Amino acid sequence: MRPRNSRPGGIMSRFAIVLLIFCGTRGEEACDSPLISNLMPSSFTSSSQLSSSHGPEFAKVNKREGAGGWSPLTSDRYQWLEVDLGRRTQITAVATQGRYGSSDWLTSYLLMFSDTGHNWRQYRQEDSVGAFPGNSNADSMVQHKLQHTVVAHYVRLGPADWNPSGRIGLRLEMYGCPYISSVAGFDGRSSLLYALSPALSPASRLTLSLQFKTLRNSGTLLHARAPGGHGFSLALQRGRVLLGLHAPGTDESSVSQQQVALGSLLDDQHWHQVKVELFKAHFNITLDSNARQTQVPTEPALWDVRQISVGVAPSRPQRAVVSENFHGCVENLLYNDLNLIDLAIQQDPQVATTGDVTFSCTEPLSIAATFVGPQSFLRLPGATEARSPGLMSVGLQFRTWNAAGLLLTFRRPPGEGAGPEAGGDVWLHLRKAALHLGGRHADGTPLELSAGVGLSDGQWHSVELSFRADGVRLSVDGAGGSRADASGLLQLPTERDLFFGGCPAEGGGQDCHNPFTVFQGCMRLLTLDNRPVDLIKVQQRLLGNYSHLQIDMCGITDRCSPSHCEHGGSCTQSWSSFHCNCSSTGYSGATCHSSIYGQSCEAYRHQGNRSGHYHVDIDGSGPIKPQLIYCNMTEDQTWMVLKHNNTELTPLRPPPSGGPHHASFDYASEEEQLTAIISQSEHCEQELSYYCRKSRLLNTPEGPASSWWVGGPSPGATQTHWGGAVPGSQQCACGLQENCLHPRHLCNCDADQPQWANDSGLLTNKETLPLRSLVLGDIQRPGSEAAYRVGPLRCHGDKSYWNAASFDTETSYLHFPAFHAELSAEISFLFKTTASSGVFLENLGIKDFIRIELSSSTKVVFSFDVGNGPLRVRVDAGVPLNDDRWHAVRAERNVREAALRVDALPAAALQAPADGHISLQLNSQLFIGGTASRQKGFRGCLRSLQLNGVTLDLEARAAITPGVRPGCPGHCSTYGALCVNGGRCQERPKGFACDCGPSAFTGTFCHQELSASFTSATAVRYALREPRHPGRNQSALPAPPLPALPLRGEEVSLSFRTSQSPALLLYASSSHHREYLALVLSGDDKVEVRYRLHSGREVEVLRSDVAHLANGQLHTASVRRRADTVSIQVDQHAREDFNLSSDVDFNDFESLTLGRVLGSSEMDHEMALLASRGFTGCLSGVLFNSISPLKAALLHPDTAPVSVSGPLARSRCGAPPPARPYTSQTTHSLPDLSGSVGPGQPLVNAIRSESALIGGLIAVGVFVGLCALAVAVRLLHRRRDACRGPETKGAPSGEEAPREFPFSGQADSENDSFESPKEFFI
Repeated sequence: MRPRNSRPGGIMSRFAIVLLIFCGTRGEEACDSPLISNLMPSSFTSSSQLSSSHGPEFAKVNKREGAGGWSPLTSDRYQWLEVDLGRRTQITAVATQGRYGSSDWLTSYLLMFSDTGHNWRQYRQEDSVGAFPGNSNADSMVQHKLQHTVVAHYVRLGPADWNPSGRIGLRLEMYGCPYISSVAGFDGRSSLLYALSPALSPASRLTLSLQFKTLRNSGTLLHARAPGGHGFSLALQRGRVLLGLHAPGTDESSVSQQQVALGSLLDDQHWHQVKVELFKAHFNITLDSNARQTQVPTEPALWDVRQISVGVAPSRPQRAVVSENFHGCVENLLYNDLNLIDLAIQQDPQVATTGDVTFSCTEPLSIAATFVGPQSFLRLPGATEARSPGLMSVGLQFRTWNAAGLLLTFRRPPGEGAGPEAGGDVWLHLRKAALHLGGRHADGTPLELSAGVGLSDGQWHSVELSFRADGVRLSVDGAGGSRADASGLLQLPTERDLFFGGCPAEGGGQDCHNPFTVFQGCMRLLTLDNRPVDLIKVQQRLLGNYSHLQIDMCGITDRCSPSHCEHGGSCTQSWSSFHCNCSSTGYSGATCHSSIYGQSCEAYRHQGNRSGHYHVDIDGSGPIKPQLIYCNMTEDQTWMVLKHNNTELTPLRPPPSGGPHHASFDYASEEEQLTAIISQSEHCEQELSYYCRKSRLLNTPEGPASSWWVGGPSPGATQTHWGGAVPGSQQCACGLQENCLHPRHLCNCDADQPQWANDSGLLTNKETLPLRSLVLGDIQRPGSEAAYRVGPLRCHGDKSYWNAASFDTETSYLHFPAFHAELSAEISFLFKTTASSGVFLENLGIKDFIRIELSSSTKVVFSFDVGNGPLRVRVDAGVPLNDDRWHAVRAERNVREAALRVDALPAAALQAPADGHISLQLNSQLFIGGTASRQKGFRGCLRSLQLNGVTLDLEARAAITPGVRPGCPGHCSTYGALCVNGGRCQERPKGFACDCGPSAFTGTFCHQELSASFTSATAVRYALREPRHPGRNQSALPAPPLPALPLRGEEVSLSFRTSQSPALLLYASSSHHREYLALVLSGDDKVEVRYRLHSGREVEVLRSDVAHLANGQLHTASVRRRADTVSIQVDQHAREDFNLSSDVDFNDFESLTLGRVLGSSEMDHEMALLASRGFTGCLSGVLFNSISPLKAALLHPDTAPVSVSGPLARSRCGAPPPARPYTSQTTHSLPDLSGSVGPGQPLVNAIRSESALIGGLIAVGVFVGLCALAVAVRLLHRRRDACRGPETKGAPSGEEAPREFPFSGQADSENDSFESPKEFFI
């Protein structure tokens, strides 16, 4: 091994350094001079050479000396060419040629750099790719500009691939310029102290940068102090850089500390650059190419640094990030462009040194070997001259990310007199990140030792394994680690080899057997019998043997630094890959990129969900966190309801200190969530009401407004208009409508009357929402009383969800700016089409591209290229996708994998190569619905197209693009099945609605049952034909629901719950023809249908065989007649068929009655007696053909032809047992919930405790007592309300409520619906 040149020293070299510092290099753009062409032949070395004319000294571009370039003796990946540049040099580019006039050239190669000729570091591009493309012939020169410049003394090039028809052949050039630096070396006891002169004024900025290199994983780099106790420290801890910010605590002895960690594996004896900047209210820290930001805990002006200590930990332990001093080298330590090491060299009085600070970098020699893959192994001879018979010791250090792997194995013979089972293999291996030694003693008894824990953390760990006469000892990490001992004799090999990391391939490993996984990681400082192993001799094939090793370098890579896990996902890794744990983040995917929640309540509604609390991620995979929002899904709109801390009606009293009343409103949503929701919604509103008696609102005789509010994006702007008025008008809704109590005033309350009045309305201007604070001024005068209410913010209409475009031809397309998603790209959209193929979108780069297309009627393909060659992910739906229904597509590509999902089908995924290109570079326009070549375009509709959570405005672009139309009709074909119980789907320009008119149910999807409790005195009569009353205005009555034609059939269905029998459930009659139909629960608890379709004939009774129906349970009965054929079905029992013998026409049908029937002349005596008893119980879902009398009575009593006598109370008595709402998506829970939540399961039911059984038994007794108390209170309350006048009902209660206050607080939106609100996690 040849000697290495040392750094220039002496007076002349120091003078040259200073001269170059002042002269500079005139910018990085001038750093492109050839570095190799003028070097002496002695500057070149190689692993081998084919002949003297193929030596490394001939490897200069455009030279033809010798054989025209370098060629090694054998062409394999263990060869290398090394160049000594003479000094540390900045390298910016590399160029290669093949060997002149030959078939020998490299097609790809690796570059490695070093300051010492050892401890090589492989150059990797920004996307972690290490190999450079080479040549395609022997004479053309291929040049690559390095993405980031490198500073090195030595350069080594390693062939990765070459012309298969030739050999390795190379001519080389490097480009760059001299590198100048000031270096200081610290030995763990030395330090520098820089003290700024007190006379100097405070610095206007704070910038501190340095480079460092070390073999120690912990130590303080520097500590900066400012007056008043503020300061910060830079330190290494377990191979990571920590920035610690210190500020004075609550008392003189305490210190508050804030830390930021960056990087890892920094104890690799390579240079790393750190820069710290104070910018406004933030500290920015940059390590190499990675940056972090942290907020300054105090005023930036307090961080005026006056003292910097380098290499030593702070004297006060409270300010120390780590306790160890720094052991290594530092260069170019700059504080606001002042080079502190230069000041120390010049012996400036501002800089003092302690200990042996050297102004050069002394680097210890450490040779490592990297075990890169499953074929890696190192074989060393087991016998050494220092070994005593029966004794052996092995020492090494290793670092890895893998929790399992073989470190060492050897085969030993059985002891004398022992059977062959006493021999065998000995293994030292990692299992679950702990070290285990396994084998057998000389007497055949098992040997098992274990030591260490958490050894797969990427740190260096030392291992000592010794076999002594009295036993075996295994120790890990020396005195601070762990040790295990076993007694007994172990017969050791004398001639057999030791294998490290793994075994040779089949056929070459007769003495090596590995039942474990191979070791992937680095080893160094190998010793056998306390003698170091020379790995350079191993590399030169002078000692032992090896395969697939990288010797003289540690190639470990931290794939979690920086972490590619997004949204707070935690990163774990192995040697070749990383994994993101996305649990409790609300996101999924290989990098926790995709949100598991819907982006709006609109999205949940169209998955079939009903009103309740849902987690909404307003920007999908963007940075805004999910939030729990109440979704109020009405028949007309889907509202997002965002509550604040006071949505109740609040009475006012004058403040004790006088002055106006101030109220602030804190929303459960964060600021960025509020802003995004308001921006994305089509309409937002917020109720603002003021109730007053002698309390003016906006306009006073003095002129200025006495009240105002603040609203809009944070911090908000002052507004002087009131609910229902327009911004800037300084008036209320009545002023806008010109109907105020006093014509001279623009608000009712401004009339200043002694009677109660109010000004109420909705704020609808989105630029002024949400309302943040309120000031009410006129409440101090005698006799003034007031109250206010600020409702929750309510928004509807998702502008993103329905944003659509229709593509009429295959040549039509939309174009947008290039999609910039270098590391994570998520594309989601919905499509519907009748075409069998077409490109949904395409974006091209110089070489990279991304495309999603419908390749056939059943297949969607996601294809892309990030530099590793074109890749395709395909989903075959197995059913036609060109069925003119909406289908969902989500494609994601990140550094781990590419995935494609269509509808609810299983996702298809493709793993990314471990060390391939990872950055997607696109620079052309993004084409939607077509391609740049205008071929294979898409015909159909695209909707809700989002790129990384950002919606593209297809409608706006389509409005100005020929061949493309904004919007896309036709949603019922996809969503019509959501309308249940006979509801009809109605198309809307943006979405659909369920028409529940022909259904006995109501609600968003006609899913909500309508039931009522009946007593024996209750009667609900629905007039099927308009009664004729002399003198009554017939035109004012509703039109008759049925024509006066005979019915030849009917369909009747209802649900009931009762303990009464017999009982009349439903009665339909024609008094003029004395005909009727009656649905009866007979005395033996069975359903009967009684028909009298001819006045001259007897009643026909059709009886079901299903019994025991008066048992208090919910039952359903259905009757269907077609002419003389009648079928009856009860619950889920089999249908029963009957035939009528009488007439088949039901003539002049007049009325339909539920409950008690009085005065019907068409009834016989038995029927009249039954009808007079009425019905006691619950009726639900009553439907007679298309008529729902109970629904009309409960929801439309004033407009429908229905009359009610006796008590009728709406209830949930007809509801089935609680069931999960049907949904098309899996539900998830957020991290603050304990236990798991099933699909659609209410949050209130999701939390269980182990004591539920015991608690339930106790709760039964408590519940019964509380129920009795509640009933008594309710009866008293009703009696009290009955005695109170209507003007006092709903008045605020409590001491602050005005005694005669006539207004009640409006219920929150969550409680507007009769349906009980539930929380669902979707």
